[in-house]
Amino acid sequence: MRLTVFSASALLVVCLLERVSGLQTIVGQYGETVEVPCNKGNAKAEEIFITKWKYTKADSSTGDLLVKSGSQNATASSDVDYHGRVNLTKDLSLLIAQAKLSDQKIFTCMVVIGADIFEYPVQVKIEKTPSAPTITNPATKMEMGKLTTLGECSTKDANPAANIIWLKNNIPLIADDKVIKVTTNVQTDKTTGLLSTSSKLEYAAVKEDLNAKFTCAVQHKSLASDLVSAPVTFVINYPTEKVSLQVLSADLIKEGDNVTLKCKADGNPPPSSYSFHIKGKKVKIDNSDTYTLTSVTRASTGEYKCSLVDNDTIANSVNITVMYLDINITRGKIVKHLDERFEATLTVSAAGVPQVSWSKNNAKLNAPPKFDKLKYSDSGVYECVVSMAGIVRKASFELIVQGAPVINKLTKRRSNDGNFKVLSCEAEGSPKPTVQWSINGTNATETPYVEGRITHRITIIPTVNLTVNCTVYNDLGQASKSLDVSTLYEEVTMDKREDSSDQTRVAVGVIIGVILAAVAIGLIYWIYMKRTRQGTWKTGEKEDGTLEESKKLEENQSQKAEV
Repeated sequence: MRLTVFSASALLVVCLLERVSGLQTIVGQYGETVEVPCNKGNAKAEEIFITKWKYTKADSSTGDLLVKSGSQNATASSDVDYHGRVNLTKDLSLLIAQAKLSDQKIFTCMVVIGADIFEYPVQVKIEKTPSAPTITNPATKMEMGKLTTLGECSTKDANPAANIIWLKNNIPLIADDKVIKVTTNVQTDKTTGLLSTSSKLEYAAVKEDLNAKFTCAVQHKSLASDLVSAPVTFVINYPTEKVSLQVLSADLIKEGDNVTLKCKADGNPPPSSYSFHIKGKKVKIDNSDTYTLTSVTRASTGEYKCSLVDNDTIANSVNITVMYLDINITRGKIVKHLDERFEATLTVSAAGVPQVSWSKNNAKLNAPPKFDKLKYSDSGVYECVVSMAGIVRKASFELIVQGAPVINKLTKRRSNDGNFKVLSCEAEGSPKPTVQWSINGTNATETPYVEGRITHRITIIPTVNLTVNCTVYNDLGQASKSLDVSTLYEEVTMDKREDSSDQTRVAVGVIIGVILAAVAIGLIYWIYMKRTRQGTWKTGEKEDGTLEESKKLEENQSQKAEV
């Protein structure tokens, strides 16, 4: 009994010394566990004698939650609102499970340390993220310039209440109560206390709002970014003010093409019928906005127009130019004579500036065919290609250069084995010349006829000396040349004689060479001896020979002088 009285007295004294710390605020999420720290989490359990958690009621009275003495387990109060929902952590923080809006109040941690009592109040607030927004009751259609309820956007179960904004093509709409009017309503759930927000948009549409995307977005402090609804579009009715006419075909229209005209009105809904003005004739087209011109010609070039069926003043027009290309040139075979002048003449009629190219026998030419003096090599197939705006025209002719044949060369040669002779007759002319020999030969061959030239060869074995004629002819004339041909035996004898004569000349040349070489050597030796002796007398030097030899030498010199 004494202990109880003493404890009560001590507690009373401690209460008188009680100190209240500053208010801390924490935010918990609805339906989750909220942790409320004691002394901002700095409480040391080993130093605390008694820990008690309590809360402040609406009438400012307090209610007990938990009490813990020393190392003993915490004892929960019988508070109905928190039965089974509260607990303590090792650092004496209060855990509140399944947080509700009613948990938004001040919770106080009271600790007894020695003879002191400390209180640490904490303000708890509960947040609830709102649901995604939806747009309901959308308008089926809107009239231009008239304030019409577009729809209603709503979000549910938030705390605090969510804010709703409206957007058009992702740009926020600002209410002015004239063309944009927004009405907002917030309702509280009687059971949970959560808040639901709805917003009604009234809007006066303009023509540009056709196909515009309207959305609503929810803003809330618990959200990192806004929640945006699915977009909705609306039908907007307005009358036609103007029409446009388009050409759906290619930019460059050429003869033979089909050209489609499309008339487009800016009204909504658009007209179902249009009037097309084709070359001064008005044609009504029902249930379509297009008109097709088939297989156009150059005569189709001009202005085309479309208009409303009941109002010709609302109209639009376009100009169409049909591209065309005509060429004129002499075709087929053109026959000309050798050395004659010729120039190809091409006439072009076109809607623009064409490109022209020429080729001969499929080989490209750098310039049109023009010749001051035709040659046989100028014969061939010439083609011109004229193009413009995707149109291509081609024309060709064959140029044939003709002339009486001539023989350019008539030759003979002996075969490599020496058993026969080969005669060649090279001719030029057009049409192709026919070659005829005055004798019969064998192994007759003929080169291909190219650019008016041909070479004909025959093989013969002449047994006597003879004169051979080559004659060439065509429809325009003929030519002949002759050639002397000797027998093979005579040519062989002549060759042998030439070989023997050559050998004799070689032998004589060798002998003469040897004689000249000997004379040259003797002459050189004599000059050498003469110069050596003359040099000894002139210098007055004594000879090593005897007196008798000297006298003989003087006698010889005297005799030479007399001679």
